[in-house]
Amino acid sequence: MTKILLLSDTHSYIDDRILHYIQEADQVWHAGDIGDNAVTDKIKALKPLIAVYGNIDNHTIRKEFPLHQRFTCEGVSVWITHIGGYPPKYNSNTRDEIKSNPPKLFICGHSHILKVMMDKNNGVLHMNPGAAGKHGFHKTRTMLRFTIDSGKIDNLEVIELGAK
Repeated sequence: MTKILLLSDTHSYIDDRILHYIQEADQVWHAGDIGDNAVTDKIKALKPLIAVYGNIDNHTIRKEFPLHQRFTCEGVSVWITHIGGYPPKYNSNTRDEIKSNPPKLFICGHSHILKVMMDKNNGVLHMNPGAAGKHGFHKTRTMLRFTIDSGKIDNLEVIELGAK
């Protein structure tokens, strides 16, 4: 079993509340708009990190992290990207790939809107953890926590970090 902490849109912000939840996870996944390498450096000092860059991220972050991450965790195929849309309104960069080679779990950020929904047509679970940082229109900072075990995604929790 692997305990995952999923966050996005930190926009250069990380605090002790986020770090507390990082310590409880086995892995941290970041869905882009990191903002500053200091954020990912703090995460990597505590736990393994899988991340993608977002539209606000500079060349330094883009050198370290790719636009897309496709991998398997505990038998679950995962695709993380920053701007991907959501079922059935995937964007043009993800739509065809989701239809032809769907992951079991599709993760994106960008919207600052917490959303978890099943794409029944493609058999894909979509997750957007909302925004953990303080920049943007969102009112409450959020992350997601869940487990993956033997091909099963379970124990999904929304973590509210409070007002920004």
